[in-house]
Amino acid sequence: MKTEAPLPRLLLADDHPALLEQIARLLACEFEIVSTVGNGLDVIEAAARLDPDVVILDITMPGLDGIQTAYRLRQAGCRAKVVFLTVHDDADYVRAGMEAGAAGYVVKARLAADLIPALHAVLAGRCFVSPATKYVAQP
Repeated sequence: MKTEAPLPRLLLADDHPALLEQIARLLACEFEIVSTVGNGLDVIEAAARLDPDVVILDITMPGLDGIQTAYRLRQAGCRAKVVFLTVHDDADYVRAGMEAGAAGYVVKARLAADLIPALHAVLAGRCFVSPATKYVAQP
């Protein structure tokens, strides 16, 4: 009898509940959504409690922004990969996100086209940046 591998576990963070619902619907067939939260402090608590494989973070959130949240996740020893999902299509934000420990960066304008490939890439140990983003990786 063939047993299926468990679905990768995702924690989603964005301060717009309607967008969180849209993202969860998009990902539900290939991933397990373990929780959705609306701010960085809740991300840190949920990640410690739920041990997701990937945390999808918005950059602009109330209280603790996504970049600071990513730094704190790393400081706390969180093993989850981080993928930013943001409106910021700017090389400085991409660089800051990657320096904070992200493995992926997806602009919301390319959500439908890029998020699932980004998740597959980071789960396979590769980095992903939306092709439209004006960013050049540093050697």
